[in-house]
Amino acid sequence: MKTSDFNFDLPAELLAEHPSEHRDEARLMVLDRKNQTIEHKLFKDVVDYFDENDLFIFNNTKVFPARLYGNKEKTGAKIEVFLLRELDKETRVWDVLVDPARKIRIGNKLFFTEDESLVAEVIDNTTSRGRTLRFLFDGSYEEFRSKLKELGETPLPKYIKRDVEPEDAERYQTIYAKVEGAVAAPTAGLHFSKHLMKRLEIKGINFAEVTLHVGLGTFNPIEVEDLSKHKMESEEIFIDEKNAQIINNAVDAHRRVCAVGTTTMRTLETSVSSNKKISAFHGWTNKFIYPPHDFGVANCMITNFHTPKSTLIMMIAAFAGRDFIMQAYEEAIKEKYKFYSYGDAMLII
Repeated sequence: MKTSDFNFDLPAELLAEHPSEHRDEARLMVLDRKNQTIEHKLFKDVVDYFDENDLFIFNNTKVFPARLYGNKEKTGAKIEVFLLRELDKETRVWDVLVDPARKIRIGNKLFFTEDESLVAEVIDNTTSRGRTLRFLFDGSYEEFRSKLKELGETPLPKYIKRDVEPEDAERYQTIYAKVEGAVAAPTAGLHFSKHLMKRLEIKGINFAEVTLHVGLGTFNPIEVEDLSKHKMESEEIFIDEKNAQIINNAVDAHRRVCAVGTTTMRTLETSVSSNKKISAFHGWTNKFIYPPHDFGVANCMITNFHTPKSTLIMMIAAFAGRDFIMQAYEEAIKEKYKFYSYGDAMLII
């Protein structure tokens, strides 16, 4: 399989700038792999495809307001700082991306507040846009994190050209988000409302949770034609004993096991053993799933519509078959489904 096998023309107007008015009223395309059929529904209809004791597995990561704006010392130039990962809690050292990067060198200082209460010093270059910053802040760790939250804004993807709006703080977050650490939302989960979760519960459907802290690597373009040469950036994952057991019980009972989102699927495929069992796990994954791939846990999945040549469309092509997915995407474009983070959803059964 080559990168170009996953290219298609995506009209710019189909990239969703705003979420649907109600979470569970986004559109839903249902793909039946066995019968090779495509149906058009609303997301809240997802409940009709599951029975008592089937299982949904969610990624409970929580997005933090990772985008900050500071001013460079002396010149006062406005610099965007995108927080990627905390490297050292004690010394307040972080991996970040800066924009424009050409102006930011080791030794430069960035000021984030008028009163200079939060300052950062550049201590290393990591990639062309990547830097390591040491934050200087006179206060406890809790006060420091609180200051980052206060100054940061919801890290909407760059393709969304509008300014961040107050509703984004809530809508670019799943309703079950618990464990803070993601710089991008696990977007398939954005379609679940409290009302829909209650309907699933009443039907006797079970839930399990895993954690994958989504990084920006998910969105990195693939710059090689040979997929085997692409390297994913590592992301931190957790599965506890209790949730591993819930998942294994559903697999053993041959229930419908639905991975909500590509991040959930990557977490499961990283931690599944050769005998198709999930074990409790805490570590890092850089697993890149593309065709052909034998999936060990989930037998259905929910996902959004992804951009051309992305690692995400490659994963769902591995799950549903490349030809079927490309046919479904052709139909999605014709039917004007919305793509990407705030877009519509697909259920693959």
